[in-house]
Amino acid sequence: MTLDIARIRKDFPVLEQQVYNKPLIYLDSAASSQKPLAVLKKEEQLHLQYYGNIHRGAHYMADKATLDFEAVRDQVKAFIHAGYREEIIFTKGTTESINLVAFSFGEAFIHEGDEIIVSEMEHHANIVPWQMMAARKGAQVRVLPFDDAGRLMIEKLDELINEKTRLLAVCQVANTLGTVNPVQKIIEKAHARGVKVLVDGAQAVNHLPVDVVALDADFYAFSAHKMFGPNGVGVLYGKKELLDQMPPYQGGGEMISEVSFEATTYNELPYKFEAGTPNITGVIAFGEAIAYLENLGIAAIAEHEHRLLNYATEKLMEIPGMTIYGTQPDKSGVITFNVEGIHSFDLSTMLDKMGIAVRSGRLCADTVMQHYQVSGTIRISFGVYNTQDEIDQFIAALKKLVTMLS
Repeated sequence: MTLDIARIRKDFPVLEQQVYNKPLIYLDSAASSQKPLAVLKKEEQLHLQYYGNIHRGAHYMADKATLDFEAVRDQVKAFIHAGYREEIIFTKGTTESINLVAFSFGEAFIHEGDEIIVSEMEHHANIVPWQMMAARKGAQVRVLPFDDAGRLMIEKLDELINEKTRLLAVCQVANTLGTVNPVQKIIEKAHARGVKVLVDGAQAVNHLPVDVVALDADFYAFSAHKMFGPNGVGVLYGKKELLDQMPPYQGGGEMISEVSFEATTYNELPYKFEAGTPNITGVIAFGEAIAYLENLGIAAIAEHEHRLLNYATEKLMEIPGMTIYGTQPDKSGVITFNVEGIHSFDLSTMLDKMGIAVRSGRLCADTVMQHYQVSGTIRISFGVYNTQDEIDQFIAALKKLVTMLS
């Protein structure tokens, strides 16, 4: 299926603006995708017509908001092919989803001397919570490395996993390298040794079809703002039998069944893990984002982004002094690079003045920077709304700056 990108771009009026008197070229979708009009209009409709606090009100607006909110839970369940709606927990984002598991799974299942394996290519959000949990519980974090091409060295799992290993945390798609990890094979290896697996799917759900049951993932985390939805909304999928055994992450409204000063009983799943008033507007608008994404089709989006990825990679390699980090043949739509002798911050700042939005710095991935012994990089990342013409303009601007700064 070939997408009509010109038509799709009309759904994103933010892209029509000028920055510093230059047409905006947005190449930072891995950080946050832009939002289509359907999502923005849904947020507006909610506030203009029927905003009410969910699950608690005894009036029309609260009832309608509750029905729409819970309908999105069913949408998410279908989108990732989960077995039960109770396995879908709404959070603030991937970071909170991972922190929830690190705390709650840690309380239930991690003891002094136990071990957690984390891959070397993880975002900070899938490293720091495990370090915090390990420090609290007297456990140890061990590292699954990747090679210089950006391939996760899963053969080392045979020696890393032992009788003390309780959980493995890994991204499905790396936010810096674009590597698409073989998570199903990783999960099979871990499960064969009795180890649970959390998958960070933040960079995957907008680019790959996800079936958590087929993967057999124990936990799967992702964020709405990477997939055309609002920020401040995330999802944690967890297997029901595990979530039932895990204590609540936070206390307060919604997660309780009954409260007294003598004792408190907790609500059933998923509400046990959804303390307080959630991002009602964001979750309901997220439903529109899922519908928009499914209408375009994940496969069609991936095909378009891969064309841009291959084209941009070929053009970048024509530039003298170019180093691209992450060169796996099957990767997602991000390219992280440096140009010899030019600081990444200088390049990104000057690209911005030319209307081109890129990411620069350590990309919330210090361990990746340490692997390549660099202080920072530049990352471009593609969305369905990007075009080959934009890549040409970016390459022309980059070549001009490289000549000038060299």
